[in-house]
Amino acid sequence: METLSSSDENYEVGCRQSPRSIDPSDQSASGTPVSSTVSSDSFVCPRTCSETSGFSDNIDDTNSFCSEPSPSDWPVLTKSKSETYSGSETEMKLQKKVLDVNLAIQGIAEPELDMMKERFAKLLLGEDMSGSGKGVCSAVTISNAITNLYATVFGQNLRLEPLDPEKKALWKREMNCLLSVCDYIVELIPRSQSLSNGATIEVMENRPRSDIHINLPALRKLDSMLIETLDSFQDTEFWYAEEGSLSMKSVRSATGSFRKVIVQRKEEKWWLPVPLVPSEGLSEKARKHLKNRRDCTNQIHKAAMAINSSILGEMDIPESYMAALPKNGRASIGDSIYRYMSSGEKFYPEQLLDRLNMASEHEALQLADRIEVSMYTWRRKACLSNSKSSWNMVKDLMSGTYHPDKNYILAERADTLLFCLKQRFPEMAQTSLDICKIQYNKDVGRAVLESYSRVLEGLAFNIVAWIDDVLYVDKSMRGEEV
Repeated sequence: METLSSSDENYEVGCRQSPRSIDPSDQSASGTPVSSTVSSDSFVCPRTCSETSGFSDNIDDTNSFCSEPSPSDWPVLTKSKSETYSGSETEMKLQKKVLDVNLAIQGIAEPELDMMKERFAKLLLGEDMSGSGKGVCSAVTISNAITNLYATVFGQNLRLEPLDPEKKALWKREMNCLLSVCDYIVELIPRSQSLSNGATIEVMENRPRSDIHINLPALRKLDSMLIETLDSFQDTEFWYAEEGSLSMKSVRSATGSFRKVIVQRKEEKWWLPVPLVPSEGLSEKARKHLKNRRDCTNQIHKAAMAINSSILGEMDIPESYMAALPKNGRASIGDSIYRYMSSGEKFYPEQLLDRLNMASEHEALQLADRIEVSMYTWRRKACLSNSKSSWNMVKDLMSGTYHPDKNYILAERADTLLFCLKQRFPEMAQTSLDICKIQYNKDVGRAVLESYSRVLEGLAFNIVAWIDDVLYVDKSMRGEEV
């Protein structure tokens, strides 16, 4: 039987399995087969003799318990005990050397490899370390894994500077592992194939599922563009001073209160580093570079946000959310907003948001939750009211007496108001419905696309905000209006 060597630890998590080797010393001198041993870190299940025959060329057929005995006139090769031990030791050294070379090529150290194995084990267990099968589903697990990886790599990155090479390698390597699951989410499509005799037949071939086929390459491109944007800030004319440091105090006393707008935008995030520029301001080349990068990153942010919104829209609404909806949408959204939305033939959502005068993202998020509850309440009532027969609807249309349901109109206006609210507060957290969709989603492909687009959207927004901080400081130092 074969023995799994210590080189089983050298594999890429979730991608491929390491080659195994056969140790000739596993057979005793008497010819009794020795049972194979499986490493505790290996995910390989024990195989039967017929399954391992292709990997067991060194096993003597006369000593195999599942093969026929060889004829007596066949030569039987035997090895002495010393030769067997020497060969095994040489092979183990060779395997260790190959293991070290592979780890060096991949740039993976032993501690990092152990960490990857631990994360992969948690991914398979559904974050239930008891192994009893009570963990979350695969879609939620892989969504959490992508979110946690983003926090690990970019959580401490608060400046316009290139990403640390180790973190960049970690991000690319583990994202490739997490995204590799999409290679096996396929659909069958027909394709014409011509035979040698001139006949044409239709065959079915595998192709990535349509949403993955369209969105995943786009997200990978956005990812590489964001990394390139950070790498472009290699040698910059601006620098950073930590809040509370001596250099910071001295610079602020000399340059004035250029932090006003920045503090107003993120007054609760006092720990953010403050950008500093020379006393004469940035050069025209540096200023142009910052503006170009800001425009490009802003487009990346919009693209990631659009993909995320479309994926969330395709997710099914959980039954628990629909069951908790109130009977009346007016009670959720409030009397004042309801009167503005229901009065008049035209609806102006921007004017309504201006009248509400929301001061924080927390207030905007609360309003978004109330709008969504009212919107789906009105949609449900519209579906119930339109249960009349199709012939009666045709007669109403022909007679000109048909009018759209009021609940349908209110639901459409609520959807428009929610869209404008999200545009006005792009950094607003996910609504209760979005969180509920992600929590109860069981589609692995959509979970990957949603979490990937969400983290890229957050990174792009942060880069734009950091560039705005530097540009504001530059205007302040040059005495221009800001």
